Amino acid sequence: MASPTVVRELQRDLENKANDLSKLQKDISKNHQIRKKYTIQLGENELVLKELDLLNEDANVFKLIGPVLVKQDMAEAKANVKKRIEYISTELKRLDSTLQDLEEKQNNKKETILKLQQKIQSLQAGKGKA
Repeated sequence: MASPTVVRELQRDLENKANDLSKLQKDISKNHQIRKKYTIQLGENELVLKELDLLNEDANVFKLIGPVLVKQDMAEAKANVKKRIEYISTELKRLDSTLQDLEEKQNNKKETILKLQQKIQSLQAGKGKA
C-alpha cells in the first residue's frame, strides 16, 4: 500500500514537470515567431537583390536613412544586401538548431510526465484495492 505522502510527492513532481513543459512550449512558440519574422526578411532581401541585379551598374540607388533618401553606390548596396541575407540565413540555421533541441526536450518531458502519471495511477489503484 502506497503512503499518501509518496503520492503527494509524486503529484508535486508531476506539477513541476508540467510547468517545465509549459515553459518549453512557450519557448518553442517564441522561436517559431522569430523564425517567421526572419523568413519574411530573407524573402524581402532576396527580392531586393534580384531587383538590384536587374539594374545597370551606373543606375542610381538610394538608401532610406530615417526620413532621408541617401544616394548609395551600387556595389555597396549589393554587398550590404548580401551580408544581410547571409546574416539572416545564419540566424535561421541557429533557430532551427535551437528549435530541434527544444522539441527533443519537450518530447522527453512528455515521456517523463506520462511515466509519472502512470506511476501515480498505479499507486492510487493499489491503494483503492487495499
